[in-house]
Formats: sequence, structure tokens, C-alpha cells
Amino acid sequence: MSTYLLTIGLILLLLLGWVVVQRAYRLFARRHPELGPFRDEGAGCGSCAGGHCGRGHCEERGD
Repeated sequence: MSTYLLTIGLILLLLLGWVVVQRAYRLFARRHPELGPFRDEGAGCGSCAGGHCGRGHCEERGD
């Protein structure tokens, strides 16, 4: 039973850690707009490697 509770606690800590990292990234992007726009994970764009984005954050690449 203790292994089960430890596993649940570890998963919750990992999820909370991920939320903290996302908030820190948003805050950093807001404080440093010269580094480019904030790319939200749920935007369907990712890193704009495909050449287009759903919200228009990225420009098309001219290959």
C-alpha cells in the first residue's frame, strides 16, 4: 500500500513541477519579448518546424 501511495505522490509532484516550469516559461517570455513570441504547447504549432502555425505565430519558411 505504501508503494501505491508513493507512486501517486510522485506523479502529482511531477505534474505540479511541470505546471511550475510552464509558468516560469510564460513569465520569462513576457519579460523578454525580444526573444520572440510565446509558443503555447496546445497551439498545434510546436516549434514551427512544419512551416505554418495555427495562430499565425510563425512565418512560412522560404525553402
